[in-house]
Amino acid sequence: MRQATRTFSDKFFLVLKGIAMGTANKVPGISGGVVAYVAGFYEEFIYSLQKLNLKALKLLVNGRFRVFFEYINGRFLSLLILGETLSYFTVSIGFDVLIRFYPILVWALFFGMILGSIYYISRSYGEWTRRNLFLLVTGVLVGVGTSLLDPATQNENLMFVFFCGMVSISGMTLPGLSGSFILILLGNYVLLMVDSINAFFDTMVWIVQGDFSWWNDTANMDMLLILIVFVLGSITGLISLSHLLGWTIKHYRNETNAVIIGFITGSLGVVWPWKKEVFKKTLDGSISVDASGAPILENYSRYWPEITDTHTWIAVVMITIGFASVYILDRYGNKANPV
Repeated sequence: MRQATRTFSDKFFLVLKGIAMGTANKVPGISGGVVAYVAGFYEEFIYSLQKLNLKALKLLVNGRFRVFFEYINGRFLSLLILGETLSYFTVSIGFDVLIRFYPILVWALFFGMILGSIYYISRSYGEWTRRNLFLLVTGVLVGVGTSLLDPATQNENLMFVFFCGMVSISGMTLPGLSGSFILILLGNYVLLMVDSINAFFDTMVWIVQGDFSWWNDTANMDMLLILIVFVLGSITGLISLSHLLGWTIKHYRNETNAVIIGFITGSLGVVWPWKKEVFKKTLDGSISVDASGAPILENYSRYWPEITDTHTWIAVVMITIGFASVYILDRYGNKANPV
């Protein structure tokens, strides 16, 4: 596969888009796939993931690293992964703080970005047939229905953890479906995105310090096993779903886009700015906390804002800013995306 020629500016903005994708994937209710779709590199992203197949594995095992890198569109994927990795240690940390102190304004920004995404994606859509409208409505119902589901209880069964990995990765590949929010609904967000990751980082610190007592720590080893199974499930889901999406885009482009637009529209219910966090409670009525002492989020309680409240109008301004940011991203994606 011949990789696209990219200027330094293209590479720089691709890293920024990776940062945006990583930040979106981490926030419950936001899908990194929306960023890829609006920014104009969604199809290249899916087709690149399709190259992670048996042929790529054979090239890797045989030591043909340069051919392997070319085959999987490595320049594109590596820049995107770099951006996502950077987001975890930079922008996403900032968003965690902002959501804690200014939740309505942050969600308003995301709400505006989703609205902008719907507008600009729909604007470039072709002819709306009855079948495509049906698929659009189906996508909307799935998105809205997801936001209304009650979360399940935590489940540490390894088969279920593997399934969680396969399903949650949809947030990266399917615009409008949030992998983090799906993990909340499956009841395993804290287990897989907090506890197991904390166990991994703690283990890395102990190794650097020359302390290997973690090997005999049963609880720590269980957490590491859960994380490994979750990652394997995520990789399996990412590869299989990308192959399915690549096939549907190739043979049923308009129908696939109709469903994606529906998913994105349905996600508006998840990112509705005016909502209160509902935390999981114990049998005695107190709020449950994870291993780090943070309260466990169970769902959201949504409400209508007060029109006369100044804070409401500030949130409306943030919605406008979010919409405008998608406009800028859309223009750059259309002009600077190499083919």
